[in-house]
Amino acid sequence: MILKGFDELKKFLETPKNIVVVGHRNPDGDAVGSTLALSHYLNKKGHHATVVMPNDYPDFLHWLPGSENTYRFDWQNKQSQRAIQKSDIIFLLDFNALHRVGSNMQKTLEEYPNDFAMIDHHQQPDDVKYMYSDVTICSTAQMVYQFIEMNNDVDLIDKDIATCMYTGIMTDTGSFRFRSTTSTTHRIIADLIDKGAENDRIHNNVYDANSYNRLLLLGQALSNLQILPSYKTAYITLSDEEKKRFDFQKGDTEGVVNYALSLKGIIFAAIFIEDKEQNIIKISFRSKGKFSVNQFARNHFEGGGHDNAAGGKSHLSMEETVTKFSSLLDNYKSDLEVSYEV
Repeated sequence: MILKGFDELKKFLETPKNIVVVGHRNPDGDAVGSTLALSHYLNKKGHHATVVMPNDYPDFLHWLPGSENTYRFDWQNKQSQRAIQKSDIIFLLDFNALHRVGSNMQKTLEEYPNDFAMIDHHQQPDDVKYMYSDVTICSTAQMVYQFIEMNNDVDLIDKDIATCMYTGIMTDTGSFRFRSTTSTTHRIIADLIDKGAENDRIHNNVYDANSYNRLLLLGQALSNLQILPSYKTAYITLSDEEKKRFDFQKGDTEGVVNYALSLKGIIFAAIFIEDKEQNIIKISFRSKGKFSVNQFARNHFEGGGHDNAAGGKSHLSMEETVTKFSSLLDNYKSDLEVSYEV
């Protein structure tokens, strides 16, 4: 764990400040839940906190309390820039390096004259003045809870804050099934339920709000599933044409890679998604056991993340990307064989 400048930050926040809270590009449930939770908390402490996201997030997260007041840097640029310029400090949540916000917003943050405070659980964080970093914690939303706890303010957690934090923890732990889910996580979840988080409603809003086309897209993805049994590996592909055929919306592929990982005998899974707009193949990796997809993504696909969940990208075609991925597996065969008992 890295806890840098905490006492100084605590003193800095003793008087009301204008604060911007930022999540990463293509925000997921943890990014949205943690940023909204922190902004609610800071506002209750007398600050003026604004959430600025690099771009939009899936519809199944728009119901979260405070979402309607969030700025999207890409299409609410003037409002976002104004909030950033007026702010006394910027909190960076759920990402470890400024490039994770995308090139347009990255430039703005790099020119920011004041200080950053980072709360994040990804490996190899950039150095900023104030930092709370812990790669062993399952989600940034849990870290926000513990940040509030370190400030002796757990009593300030109300239903809205609890709902946002519960959503972030739930989504980043795969509904509490990943290895990073600890007894501490469950005790925090229990407290969030006691403070008003409606676990059944939250789960329904996130996981049971599929469109018809999203289910058809899932069917297409599963029909594209390929298994490489000698490497205990499975992968899924989705082309741009297939996405268009089923009216792809942001968030429609969220969690699809886990279907490949759910296969008996599989400990390494990937999904390759063609993105014509960025002219890349977006990749998500998942693993079981000791095999580090974070290192695999860093080594070969300009990415990174966690040991069992990471992302990357390829500038090759879909066919070339899959060929490259498959050709790499022989180098990791022994690691994959001993990673997990299956």
